[in-house]
Amino acid sequence: MKKHLNTLFVTTQGAYLAKEREAVLVRIENETKLRLPIHTLGGIVCFGNVGCSPYLMAHCAENDVGLSFLSEYGRFLARVQGPVSGNVLLRRKQYRLADDMKASAKIAYFILAGKLANCRTVLQRAVRDHGDKIDKESVEAASRHIARAIKNIDPEMPLDLLRGIEGDAAKRYFSVFDHLITSQKSDFSFTGRNRRPPLDTVNCLLSFVYTILLHDVRSALEAVGLDPQVGFLHRDRPGRPSLALDLMEEFRPFFSDRLVLSLINVNKVRQKGFEKSGTGAVLMKEDTRKELLVAYQKRKQDEITHPFLGDKVTIGILFHLQALLFARYLRNDLDGYPAFIWR
Repeated sequence: MKKHLNTLFVTTQGAYLAKEREAVLVRIENETKLRLPIHTLGGIVCFGNVGCSPYLMAHCAENDVGLSFLSEYGRFLARVQGPVSGNVLLRRKQYRLADDMKASAKIAYFILAGKLANCRTVLQRAVRDHGDKIDKESVEAASRHIARAIKNIDPEMPLDLLRGIEGDAAKRYFSVFDHLITSQKSDFSFTGRNRRPPLDTVNCLLSFVYTILLHDVRSALEAVGLDPQVGFLHRDRPGRPSLALDLMEEFRPFFSDRLVLSLINVNKVRQKGFEKSGTGAVLMKEDTRKELLVAYQKRKQDEITHPFLGDKVTIGILFHLQALLFARYLRNDLDGYPAFIWR
């Protein structure tokens, strides 16, 4: 298993990636700036005008190293993938369950229970750590609302009803998200979730982190032989990695949202690191993007105790462990899918 599921992020415009024996080279203006053994990487993400040799693409595909191409500002463009590996029986079981709406609803229940529990913990932690700086009553009220949503969802519920309860809880969670920002309030104000394109600095940060988290979760699913396109909570849509979107739900509050809040509250990102396009979209400048990617990678190296396995693991490995547990559930090795619940 690759330590931390390390991801190489290439943001320098005009960079070119090449293969040399068992290593990936990053060249800028014909000068090699970085050389990394391929076996130390779980993925490579290229932003904007970054080239890649066909030999490296093939080598990544053969060695299960995810290679994704995004626009300079983080919009997903394409992904290089080799022949599908893994157990065909596992994928066939995945497809059968995805076609069964009752089974899909049960799986969606496990995922949403984890997501909502983690949303509530984010709010509870904010009250505990910053109760004197935030609107404590509003945040506690939202936390109670989400607690009721957790009690109300049931694995026997129809999928649409589960989605409705989750949507209401998510709306309440984001209604107090601005209260969790305790620094730079005038520059990082949050009035609601928006995307495609993000219209403010906070949504710009959230969308960007969600995109790179999706890359890591998708790579973990592919590594255990699951099809990231066929989901349960998120239904089939051409070009959409629905299962990866399903599995990342439990990580959004605990990993992505807290990372964004931390970067703002400790002044790691500043308003001057963003720019607004003619269409009104807010975009990150290169220095801000690099700061975020470094923080993302460092966060993946933090250790936690896995709530189901009881072992100390790095957060980077967590995505892979959850993919393995999900595969075990599909194989009937587990009675239910133990979604990651942050304690």
